[in-house]
Amino acid sequence: MAGPANGAPVIIKRKKNVVDGGHHGGAWKIAYADFVTAMMAFFMLMWLLSATTEEQRKGIADYFDPTAVHLRTAAGGEGVFGGDSVQEDNTLAQTGTGQSAADAAKSDAAASAAAQDAALKRLQSVLEGKGGESQTMQRLLSHVVTKVTDEGLVIDVFDTADSPLFDADSAQPTQTLAEIAALLAEVMAMTSNAVAVEGYVRTYPITLIKSPIWDLSAARAQALRQLLQQSGLDQSRIARISGHADRQPVTANPMAVRNNRVEVILLRADR
Repeated sequence: MAGPANGAPVIIKRKKNVVDGGHHGGAWKIAYADFVTAMMAFFMLMWLLSATTEEQRKGIADYFDPTAVHLRTAAGGEGVFGGDSVQEDNTLAQTGTGQSAADAAKSDAAASAAAQDAALKRLQSVLEGKGGESQTMQRLLSHVVTKVTDEGLVIDVFDTADSPLFDADSAQPTQTLAEIAALLAEVMAMTSNAVAVEGYVRTYPITLIKSPIWDLSAARAQALRQLLQQSGLDQSRIARISGHADRQPVTANPMAVRNNRVEVILLRADR
């Protein structure tokens, strides 16, 4: 049944509820969360820079590099630190530089070794430069070769065909060796390094009933030590005297006179 033609129209009102601050909505919260996240990432980055070594920082960079190949390290890990933790004793940051105590010790040792090398090489240059002072010095230094090794400055003093250092088959030094010893003592007075003296002799024929090589090499080292002390070397600097017989020839022919030699070694500080 139809209603009255003149009835009032029905009006429906829909009320819109506005939530969270009107037209601003919750967008500011998202922006603030992004800001906090960015700040957290920034502080994390700064902490990693101060708390890691150069090697660890490279590992972190490689970890986030999609083109890098990640290998398992010997430490057993394959994460950002490759099995290491920044809390381990050998990876703790020191003075804000990321340098560990072990790295600092290695660095100090390397610097000390470099300084000793430089000092020994300066002394080597002084000794070699003596040859230009006179013909006598040049003649004496024709018996001498030097080299810097891990042990120290090795001064090799050897026989030549026409000028031996000792009387034949004995430990009696010649005038040549006495003059060389005086020269060495003068140069070694420029440093306080400890000194080792070592004797070597050529190989003797196996037909000898009693080979003198051991006693003779040790006796010659002792003779040179005495000459050095007589020339002014403080006996407290002598660290060792030793004879090596014919065990370390320097020529293809072990019986060559070049193998009759004595060595004076200016030892490094850690020797």
